Amino acid sequence: MDFLPILIAIIVVVGFIALLMIFSGSKGKSGKGGKQKSRQVIIKEATRKLSQNPHNPDGLIPLANLYFQEQLWEKAYPLYETMLNIAVAHSEINLGQASLRQGICALKVGKTEDAFKGLLQARKINPDSFETNFYLGQAFINNKEFDKAIPLLRKALTVNKEVPEIYKYLGIALYQNHNFKESLPYLKRALDISPDDKELLFSMADAMKEGGSGDRAIKVFMHLRPDPEFGARACLAAGMIHQNAKQHDKAVQDFEIGLKHINAPIEVMTQIRYRLAHSYLETSDIGHALICLRDIQSTVPNYKDVPALIARYQELNQNTNLHTYLISNNSDFIALCRKIVSVYFGKAYVKVLDINAMSDCTEVQTEIETAKWEDSVLFRFYRTTGAIGELFIRDFHARIKDLKSGRGICFTAGTFTEEARKYIEGRPIDLTDKAGLIKILNRIDTKPSLFQ
Repeated sequence: MDFLPILIAIIVVVGFIALLMIFSGSKGKSGKGGKQKSRQVIIKEATRKLSQNPHNPDGLIPLANLYFQEQLWEKAYPLYETMLNIAVAHSEINLGQASLRQGICALKVGKTEDAFKGLLQARKINPDSFETNFYLGQAFINNKEFDKAIPLLRKALTVNKEVPEIYKYLGIALYQNHNFKESLPYLKRALDISPDDKELLFSMADAMKEGGSGDRAIKVFMHLRPDPEFGARACLAAGMIHQNAKQHDKAVQDFEIGLKHINAPIEVMTQIRYRLAHSYLETSDIGHALICLRDIQSTVPNYKDVPALIARYQELNQNTNLHTYLISNNSDFIALCRKIVSVYFGKAYVKVLDINAMSDCTEVQTEIETAKWEDSVLFRFYRTTGAIGELFIRDFHARIKDLKSGRGICFTAGTFTEEARKYIEGRPIDLTDKAGLIKILNRIDTKPSLFQ
């Protein structure tokens, strides 16, 4: 029985607490409803005032501030635009705030040029403001004026280092301005914050490549190859690294994956096709190289040296011996030179005394015996498609005399200059240019070989 008063007291206290909680809950709900009502009142009153006078600051200011706080940029933008235009005549408008917010809203709705109007005005009023420098830097990035964005973003960073986006924008601005090494710390910091940001990932890899760390960048580029937005550019970059390392099979794979990104910009696709064509040529795949070159010619006529490449390699693709003469490996080239020597004089007995492969040409020293004459003959072969001048022929003549050969025959896949042709007058030298070379190449394998 002694516990009964205590129990009653406990029940009373618990009941009192419950009533307080119920009351507090009801008050909270009432407050929430009041806040919603307050928003409706602001919109209703502002709308009424603006319907009577579209330039009424008492309507513009609260409505613009409400929409700005709610991040309804498209609704807030025209209100701040109006406030900015009438601020001179209305001292109740905070020009610094209106300018800044007009610029921010313009950026958010994709009106970069309009954003400069407010942001430049805001910076005159408060040059040390983080928001002003931050958003003006973004506007210059959107306008591709990266050199102007960099000092603004640096200023913003000195004011506030806690805003994660500042590292991304400063890193991108430095990268796009070709300050590759300087951009890396900011890009890496931004990636730590947003590891799935593909723009940051590509920019960092490309900055590493341009800064001389292609071995580190290649893994990132290969990871990005399937990406729908950055895949084509990543394939191009990876292929260039493999191409420079003479790994043409890997470069071909990179470029072929790049061509699957059919929605990539045409300038990127053209670069991929051009470099793929060169990698095909390095692997002696002229047929596929010509397909790439013709694709370029059909989309971007007269791109670089594409017309000349098509003309040259179309001929090589149709003439296997000319292909061997110009771009096959050294052993195949020497074997072809032996065949040229064997057919040059028709039905002749050919004895090869020596073959000398030099950096710019190859010589074959022979003894030739026909039904009417026999002599020692020195053959020299140039693989160039350019013009062979007099100095080269003078050197050849000196070589003929050193070896005590009776005559010399010089071949090129290009032409001989007029001075070179004049020099051989009265000397035991014959010059065979591309046209003559092709005639002889067309006879290869049609004559029996009479080598000893």
